[in-house]
Amino acid sequence: MKLYDVTAPIFEGMPVYKNKEEKQPSIQTVTNAHVTESRISMDLHTGTHVDAPLHMMNDGQTIETIELEQLVRPVKVFDVTKTEGKVSKQDLTSFNIEKNDFILLKTKNSFDDHFNFDFIYVAEDAATFLVEKGIAGVGIDALGIERAQEGHPTHKALMSNDVIIIEGLRLKDVPEGDYFMMAAPLKLRGVDAAPARIILMEQK
Repeated sequence: MKLYDVTAPIFEGMPVYKNKEEKQPSIQTVTNAHVTESRISMDLHTGTHVDAPLHMMNDGQTIETIELEQLVRPVKVFDVTKTEGKVSKQDLTSFNIEKNDFILLKTKNSFDDHFNFDFIYVAEDAATFLVEKGIAGVGIDALGIERAQEGHPTHKALMSNDVIIIEGLRLKDVPEGDYFMMAAPLKLRGVDAAPARIILMEQK
């Protein structure tokens, strides 16, 4: 059984959204004789993470309302690496998308080793299309599922229809196909997101 770890590593100097210094994780390490201990301070949207509705909706639910069973499940990886600028509805219509699917979008973002200000994102019409299909969740290999859309319509269209959003995936080495996903966000409460370790297993 082949496993794919699609999680971005967390370290000081890692790619962060818009290269904002305040989004960089800070790690302090202290060694006392033979005992070493480290402390980390970081944004909850650092690297690979799961968004909660509270992130974009003031009355939205918090991260603990997303059950683990919703994140440990079959998924479909779609290759849209030829897409330029944004993933639109037109880019998705040829795929077999069924009700309750969880889809992961592999774009050119997975081949970037730095933050690309022109990253590929999911356009509003694509989000609306996915909602109409009745999907359960969508993940993308960007640190944001949308870029420069006033009012954040992609987030809101998905979140207001209980579609889970995963951002920051690393899908470079993952071929298009069906997988079993094990996504485990940090067990936080009352917040708008949680970093997650995410593994894909080939479906034979």
